[in-house]
Amino acid sequence: MRRILVNVMWALTLPALLIAAWWLVSDDSTSIYSPPLRTILRTFGPTWDGDRLTHDVVPSLLRLTAGYLLAAVAGIGLGLLVGLHAQLRATLEPVLEFLRALPPPVLVPIIMLFAGIGDTMKLIVIASGCLWPVLLNTVEGVRAVDQVMIETARSYRLPAPARLRHLVLPAASPQIFAGLRQALSIGIILMVISEMFAASNGLGFAIVDFQRSFAIPEMWSGILLLGLLGFVLSMLFQLVERRALAWYHGLRASRRAS
Repeated sequence: MRRILVNVMWALTLPALLIAAWWLVSDDSTSIYSPPLRTILRTFGPTWDGDRLTHDVVPSLLRLTAGYLLAAVAGIGLGLLVGLHAQLRATLEPVLEFLRALPPPVLVPIIMLFAGIGDTMKLIVIASGCLWPVLLNTVEGVRAVDQVMIETARSYRLPAPARLRHLVLPAASPQIFAGLRQALSIGIILMVISEMFAASNGLGFAIVDFQRSFAIPEMWSGILLLGLLGFVLSMLFQLVERRALAWYHGLRASRRAS
C-alpha cells in the first residue's frame, strides 16, 4: 500500500507543477479565449453540478465502458485465434494491417450512415478504435509464447482449453495488458469525437456547445474535466494491471535484484 501511495505522489508531481505554471502564466490574461486558470476553476463546480454530471458525464463514461469492453472481448478472442493458427495469421495479416491503418475518426461519417446518430454509432466508433491495439498486441503476445512449453503441454496431452488457460493466456497477458492500456487512451479520444457528431449529451457535446455559445471558461472546465477523467482511469487501470500481473512484476523485480 505504501508503494502505491509513493507512486501516486510521484504521478501527481508533474501535473501539480504544470497547474502551478498555468496559474502563474494565465493570471494576468485578459483574453476571452484564454481566461485565467482561477476563472476556469471558479466555474468548474457550478458547471459540472448534479445535472451536468448525470446528463453529460455519466452517459460518456457508460459509452466508453461499453465500447472498451466490447473491443477488449473481441480483440482478445480474435487475437488468440489468429495468434494460435499460423495459416490464419498469414491470411489475415495484410487485411488487419490495412484496417488498422484507417483512422477511426475518418470512419465516423460512414458508421453514421449504417448505425444512425444514437448511442449505437458512438459505441461502434469507440470499439472500432480500441479493437486494434488489443487485437494486435494479443496476436504478438501469443506468438511469443515459448514453443517448447506448448509442445511439452501437448506431449502430456493437456487439453486445449487447459493449455489456453494455464499456459497461453498467462504468457501473453503482459502484451495483452499493453494493448488494453493503449486502447483506453484511444477510447477516451473517440468518446469525445463521437459525441461531437449529432449528439444531444456527453462531454464532447457539452464542450462544443460551450464553444458555440462563447462560454469559454465553461469550455476550458470541460477540457480540464476530461484530463482529470483520463488521469483517474489510468490510475485505476494501473491498479488492476498490477494485481492481475503481480507474478510478472515480481519476476522482473527478482531478475533485477539478481
